[in-house]
Amino acid sequence: MKNRSLWRVCLSGIMLSAIAACASAPTSNDPTSNISPDAAESPSADTPPVGTPQRIVALSSISADLVQTLSDEKLVGIPGSPLLAADSRFEELEVVSQGQTEPDLEKIVALEPDLVIGADGFHDKTLQRLSDLGIETLPVAIDGWDNLRAVTQQLANRLGSDSAPLMQRYDACLAQAPEQTATAVLLVSREPLLSPNQNSWASDFITQFNLQNLTADLQGQSEFQGYVTLSPEKVLEMDPDQLLLIDTGEGAQPAELQTEPFWSELKAVQTDQVEIFEYFGLVNPGSLASIEKVCDQLKT
Repeated sequence: MKNRSLWRVCLSGIMLSAIAACASAPTSNDPTSNISPDAAESPSADTPPVGTPQRIVALSSISADLVQTLSDEKLVGIPGSPLLAADSRFEELEVVSQGQTEPDLEKIVALEPDLVIGADGFHDKTLQRLSDLGIETLPVAIDGWDNLRAVTQQLANRLGSDSAPLMQRYDACLAQAPEQTATAVLLVSREPLLSPNQNSWASDFITQFNLQNLTADLQGQSEFQGYVTLSPEKVLEMDPDQLLLIDTGEGAQPAELQTEPFWSELKAVQTDQVEIFEYFGLVNPGSLASIEKVCDQLKT
């Protein structure tokens, strides 16, 4: 099924940790021993802290965007994402993967990275091979806004950067949430009818905007973590105030859903409360800009 390949890039939470720097004082035989201890132990403004990565390869678009935004000179390799290809900030960087294929290990190694960030559960094989070669790796995922904030702060600490500008963007994004509440169902595919439960970025996102996700507490069999399969009868039973649809980029999906027998019976359809969203931003975080675009849509 065509939608399935897209779903395998759906990411859910990022975890990073800070590395502390250390310095040693000069001995009496050191020609710099006449320098005060404070001066000898304090690096200059141009010297990065010990342990700070200087050459980073990111294997997901959101990780690449976070690194580039926090420290624009340290990113050296990126995935072949349409989001990054359309952004001039990334045009000079080496592309190390395309589509659903495994990242090019030789290209990554040739970049001499001191940190490679990949998607947990998706890039495991590549990260393990790089780790075996002595390259530091970091598997990450995004499953909610609290996690995104925590990761941003931890990554900023790791890179010696200021997280405040990004935190302000997050605050501004979520400040657009309307005060009133409404019930909602998000359908991300037609065959099968998939909807996010509470273990997903998508569910947390719409909840932040005071929409009660009616599938949040559902559990079921699905090959996609954080998503459940619905029947048309279940959608009719829930009958949400608002219906959110995902356009995966293949074009036909929202239109095909509207041909389903149950469609015209839904309250959201009858009251014109149906909204179409792009895949990047609401299902897969994608990039900071795509996340902010969803905020702009959800505020209405």
